[in-house]
Amino acid sequence: MKNILYNSIRGVSILAVVSAFFSSCSEDFPSSVESKQFADIESIRIVNAGAGGNQILEGNVDELTKIITFPRLDTLTDFSKLKFEATTSNGSKLEQDEFSVPYQSGDTEKSVYLKVVNSPRFKEYRAQIRFKVAVLGADFTLPKIYDYSSNPLGNPPYASFTGQSTRGTGFDGEHILIVNRGAGGTHLLKVEDLKHDVITRIPLNMTSVGEGTLTYNMGAQINGHTYVANLSGGKTSPLKLYHWSTPSQVPDLVAKIDVNSLAGAGDRHGDNLSVNVDKDGNGYAFFLCATAPIIRLKITNFSVGSEPTVITPQINYEQWGHFNRVGETDSYILSGHSKPMALVTNTASTLFTAKATTFPIGSSDFRVIQFNGERYLLAITVNRGAPNGTSVVMNIYNITKGGNMVDALTAFEQGEMKAVFTYMISGVTNTAPGTQANFYVQKGADGKDEKLLVYGAGTDAGFAIVEFPINTDKEE
Repeated sequence: MKNILYNSIRGVSILAVVSAFFSSCSEDFPSSVESKQFADIESIRIVNAGAGGNQILEGNVDELTKIITFPRLDTLTDFSKLKFEATTSNGSKLEQDEFSVPYQSGDTEKSVYLKVVNSPRFKEYRAQIRFKVAVLGADFTLPKIYDYSSNPLGNPPYASFTGQSTRGTGFDGEHILIVNRGAGGTHLLKVEDLKHDVITRIPLNMTSVGEGTLTYNMGAQINGHTYVANLSGGKTSPLKLYHWSTPSQVPDLVAKIDVNSLAGAGDRHGDNLSVNVDKDGNGYAFFLCATAPIIRLKITNFSVGSEPTVITPQINYEQWGHFNRVGETDSYILSGHSKPMALVTNTASTLFTAKATTFPIGSSDFRVIQFNGERYLLAITVNRGAPNGTSVVMNIYNITKGGNMVDALTAFEQGEMKAVFTYMISGVTNTAPGTQANFYVQKGADGKDEKLLVYGAGTDAGFAIVEFPINTDKEE
């Protein structure tokens, strides 16, 4: 068959036969005839909305996208028999004008597909049925971005992020902590200044800070309190944690841990620091290591460390991992650049482990955000390189559904698993990736949530802050 054009049938070339066929039939093909049987919706309305079933809502028809939008419907509407009336093109009609649109608490929108028929033609439109419920959460369509990263859209990367000298940072909405191991020194930056492109370094008083393989390497910024940890690169090197309530004070020595005498500890701790304290300064700090064991340190009144304990998770999250508390619950999220995140207890007992494909590879430093009636999950990818993450990207996911975190993560995995907001800080890999994410909820004078700020940073990548307003009903 491949050589059919080079064969012959009864001595006649196939090319000749084909040519003769098209020549003889060319006059038999029908010409295009314009049809007057259109199937268009010219106008449409819902005629039985509201608790009494007597409200009429006019729809807006976008003929280009074939999408119909209506004003929001009262949730007391009888959605079991929602009725449409439409003016359609001559001779056409809706194939079906009454629909059951089940409404469940938490729903914000459903779709109904309307078919207009004018035999033999038909056309389908998607009617968006939006429910009149409280508008919650953040408006991710209106970000304000304050960028000091290698993303070319913002300012140049902050000067301390060169030569892998800054691997640890912190953020509490008011200040950014920069733990610079080089000439830049460890200091704070005021967020409000950065919003106006003003950079004023507020140095930390480093009096009495010493010892360790590196005297300072990682940090955390929480409710106006600053923490800095050294790097203990071997068991003979002490692991130390410092605290400042103001940057000018001589720091408190929260703990000096003799790693060599702590049974089960790893050889190297301090490549990460996760501090989880409440408003009274009580909680835990966690130090992960490359060989799996985690040092947990109890913290009291912000500045007193005690009970260093080795805990071992089911999965090794390596030295760039994070161990973050979920709100004021007893659950924590344990994550790292090479393994799927897990929900655990403060002893690292597993409550839930995400599937390998649930979040982008390399996702870490997960933070659970409660904002304006919705719940979000913030994560940042670690640019360690293939086969793990190769860029520094902040992602925000909506995990509002579910009464607890296990239910929420389960429901998320059963859905589309898509981020509601994504922002890239760097697309360059890094052999020593210190990467952090955090958030801050700004409240108004009435105590209600007003703005959501998220933060991300990476070694040699710089940092960025993204601010979102609360979501509002655009129709009001």
